[in-house]
Amino acid sequence: MRHFGHVSPTVRKDLFHQEPAEFTGASPARTLAAALGATLYSPATRPQLARDIRKQAGRGVVSMVLCLEDSISDGDVAGAEENLVRQFADLDADAAELPLLFIRVRTPEQIPDLVRRLGGSARRLSGFVLPKFNESSGSAFLDAVAQAEAVGGHSRLYAMPVLETPDLLHLETRVETLAGISRTVNSHRERVLALRLGVTDFCSAYGLRRTPDMTAYDVQIVAGVIADVVNVLSRADGTGFTVTGPVWEYFRSQQRLFKPQLRRSPFLAEGVEELRTALIEHDLDGLLREIELDRANGLLGKTCIHPAHVTPVHALSVVSHEEFCDAEDILRPERGGGGVMRSAYTNKMNEVKPHRAWAERTMQRAEAFGVAKEEVGFVDLLTAGLQV
Repeated sequence: MRHFGHVSPTVRKDLFHQEPAEFTGASPARTLAAALGATLYSPATRPQLARDIRKQAGRGVVSMVLCLEDSISDGDVAGAEENLVRQFADLDADAAELPLLFIRVRTPEQIPDLVRRLGGSARRLSGFVLPKFNESSGSAFLDAVAQAEAVGGHSRLYAMPVLETPDLLHLETRVETLAGISRTVNSHRERVLALRLGVTDFCSAYGLRRTPDMTAYDVQIVAGVIADVVNVLSRADGTGFTVTGPVWEYFRSQQRLFKPQLRRSPFLAEGVEELRTALIEHDLDGLLREIELDRANGLLGKTCIHPAHVTPVHALSVVSHEEFCDAEDILRPERGGGGVMRSAYTNKMNEVKPHRAWAERTMQRAEAFGVAKEEVGFVDLLTAGLQV
């Protein structure tokens, strides 16, 4: 699979200076973590789940979570598990290319039990999403993933812990909670693909809910937690993990309190003003701003609960031609001794040693999402992705 793989090769050639690379579930963990993109969540109770998965794959989705936890009621868990077994058997009946599939469980015991019940169709499974993750619960979850891998004969089942517990949010317990999470995930480093943030649960602890005009970073108590998670768990010194962006929960129009945040200037080309209007009407301008803030704050990829959010996440994940030129210049072998230079676009300073970690991360994103041609912008990428 590849990002923008649902777009025709001719259109991709017009869009990309460097096309997104192909990858599979067997690709290195570093590649998969960068390529998760917009991870689309779906309740495991959906009766046509296999059909839905195939449909979303055809629209550019490359990772999905099938949820047995908060998206379904307590009384539906047993039926949802049975549904997963049926739907995976359906998916395994053909050779169609599928997204990376993860199951979000409630308890560690569900993990090996589900793999046992899935049987041969478990080969379509990439791993598990582990809720309410902290040091006390995390080891049991991660041990269960290892047990399931042995039961199913997998080469690798990955784990994506969700950081969402009140002890992480509360100031008096945050430092020790983060230290405990760090100890736990580092002891299972080869299995932890990425860390996810449960911002809805963070807000719940204080009875908060952000409006469609506000990002997670406008809610200061949430922004503080995100900053601390990145500080401890996503350092660029080789010890860090990929941390993904929080969910954007709005997808229907409602009355606005603030003026739209989506600038007109990228939409001045003929025929795209309608796209700007559509994005604003569906409250996606706030999503676009949050995606930019995610990346500025060290997050990559995003949890999504609506298919309409996937293409904007992927379009904004593509590396611009300017970013690529800067990163390429910084990483040239002859620059190994350091130094400073004017950028190829002659609009900034590139300082080799301080900017190296940024350049390396940019090249990793470029491999997963591609590099846009010089004249290609977000609107072009978004329009191409939506027209399929």
